[in-house]
Amino acid sequence: MPRLNSVDPLEEIPVKLPRGPFEPTWDSLRRYEVPRWYRDAKFGIFIHWGAYSVPAFGNEWYPRNMYIEGHPAYEYHLKTYGPHREFGYKDFIPMFTAEEWDPDEWARLFRRAGARYVVLVAEHHDGFALWDCSYTRWSAARMGPRRDVVRELAEAVRDQGLVFGVSYHRAEHWWFFEPGTRFDSDVRDPRFLDLYGPAKPASLDPFAPPSEENVPPDREFLVDWLLRALELVDKYRPQLFYFDWWINNPAFEPYLRFFAAYYYNRAEQWDVGVVINYKIKAFPEGVAVLTRERGTAADIEPRPWQVDTSVCRKSWGYIRDHDYKPVSWIIHDMVDVVSKNGCYLLNIAPRPDGTIPEEQRRILSDVGGWLSINGEAIYGARPWRVYGEGPTRVPTGQFTDVKRPQYTHRDVRFTVRRVYPYGDVLYAVFMDWPEDGVLEIRSLGTGLGLLSVEVEFVELLGSREKLEWSVSESGLRVKLPGERPCQHAYTLKIVFKKPGAQQ
Repeated sequence: MPRLNSVDPLEEIPVKLPRGPFEPTWDSLRRYEVPRWYRDAKFGIFIHWGAYSVPAFGNEWYPRNMYIEGHPAYEYHLKTYGPHREFGYKDFIPMFTAEEWDPDEWARLFRRAGARYVVLVAEHHDGFALWDCSYTRWSAARMGPRRDVVRELAEAVRDQGLVFGVSYHRAEHWWFFEPGTRFDSDVRDPRFLDLYGPAKPASLDPFAPPSEENVPPDREFLVDWLLRALELVDKYRPQLFYFDWWINNPAFEPYLRFFAAYYYNRAEQWDVGVVINYKIKAFPEGVAVLTRERGTAADIEPRPWQVDTSVCRKSWGYIRDHDYKPVSWIIHDMVDVVSKNGCYLLNIAPRPDGTIPEEQRRILSDVGGWLSINGEAIYGARPWRVYGEGPTRVPTGQFTDVKRPQYTHRDVRFTVRRVYPYGDVLYAVFMDWPEDGVLEIRSLGTGLGLLSVEVEFVELLGSREKLEWSVSESGLRVKLPGERPCQHAYTLKIVFKKPGAQQ
């Protein structure tokens, strides 16, 4: 990676690396191990909440889009709030009141939903910090809610026995408000440079070469970016730290190395396991945990990974016309991800007053109800020899989560857990109920050689009825009970006669 100039950027960072086993080199950081809590957790809640929730139009990129002449958000803003020089993005901050916000109620809701970790966007691209930040006046502790949102939610989440994490998107702030410099708007007002700046022209492709239209971040911005991130670490001790995609810009490379070493050494001092989430290629494999935005993997991944997606198809932040995914869609995607060694981070979008819309609450309740019956196949699960079977072809990569066809009863996903005294127990989650009540799973036939031991018994999670089943060369054939134990997806628990290595 190229340096910004001949001076080593790490020599000018005004903080010391904590004592610990990690140095800010990729070779040292490759000794990192993903903690057990994360590998077992499988399901987390993501929260996008900020001043961008006030206009509730389009999506959470309203702060940028409102300054792009001709954009629907620009036209909406002009019609609804007036000229941009008189009413800019800063003027939404006093309207972000959080007046009805109860962090304890949120945390109880997340626990009932079956989540094991919670990740709050502590600062989005808009540059407004939701914590008591020492490096800006533009924070929720001083404006808007006038509350340290990160601290309050962290305490509430931990009181419910959940793991707390933060998401930090300031990298994109380098260019986020640049469209507002092109016409007469408050972005040009020097009084608000500390919110809107630097507002530089840059490509949204972090790998694009530098040019007049693509100015890389300078040292002042990068150091400030790092110091804010380290403050989040030291003040709130998050066990997960999520970065959005633009840290892939080569200018961030030395600062990412320093951040990772700092964070991992702090974790050693705290005696807890921590996770860094990154996208695309910002970190080498094995140094942190890859997250795919609104997508999935093609097959079982050798390392733990994550999907981050939203209950809404159109937005991560609150808008008035959310297009919500069906609960079955969410559960099916989660099962697919877990079968491939992943975790599933599901985003919600609260209103600016701190209330969570009823439809989102219903979705979380339904997911929690499903997990209360089928969670045995999810929490603590590991991949089996194959992730699944079935006719439905699932698009892979990012931004594909609404492009797949509907699953059928022939679509099955496998997980495995060590359940004493049986040894390894296999779970087969089928995505729909067969009309004739008979399920056949081809991967569990003796002809494929995937089963090295005989099946002792098969049961349907949530049902007390004894099942009729048989294993042949063609598959495991099960006659299902007349009554379904739940909705959305159904889990067979398959126990073997001998404890054995089913992984």
